[in-house]
Amino acid sequence: MTLFVGICGGVAACSPEDSDSVTPSAGTLPDADDGSDQDPQTPDTPGEPDDEDDPDTQTMKLTLTIGGREFTATLEDNAASQAFLALLPLELEMIEMNGNEKYGNLPQSLPTETYRPGTIREGDLLLWGSSTVVLFYETFSSSYSYTRLGRLDDPAGLAAAVGQGNVRVAFVR
Repeated sequence: MTLFVGICGGVAACSPEDSDSVTPSAGTLPDADDGSDQDPQTPDTPGEPDDEDDPDTQTMKLTLTIGGREFTATLEDNAASQAFLALLPLELEMIEMNGNEKYGNLPQSLPTETYRPGTIREGDLLLWGSSTVVLFYETFSSSYSYTRLGRLDDPAGLAAAVGQGNVRVAFVR
């Protein structure tokens, strides 16, 4: 019996939630265990269409245009992202902050479902409060709470595109 308790305790002590080196993914966020951590280019089952051919997935995509460069983002399936989509097309003057993010104020408040991501990733598109959209162009640790809107599918070149000062960003479906 002591051996069984020791083994169970050892397994629990090694859980990913306790490790600082574990990379958070959609599957580790609260209420996000929907299989969204799979590669969006890979069909779930042979013979099924990939996400690009799925009309439901297409509605959760948007394009950000920053200084003539386009980035595609996939939005979360939540009330905040749906309300954000309803505001599009939208152009925001996004203000530089902390050398890792740009933020802009929305014309109206959105629903919130806050959580603490712990690590913010380059390409994350989050909502701070109920009306400030934030685009992160660096990866770093944070103790702040946000509502997840989505993330860029490929953030390569984002830091160069947003530059060092304020930037105008166009969001379109």
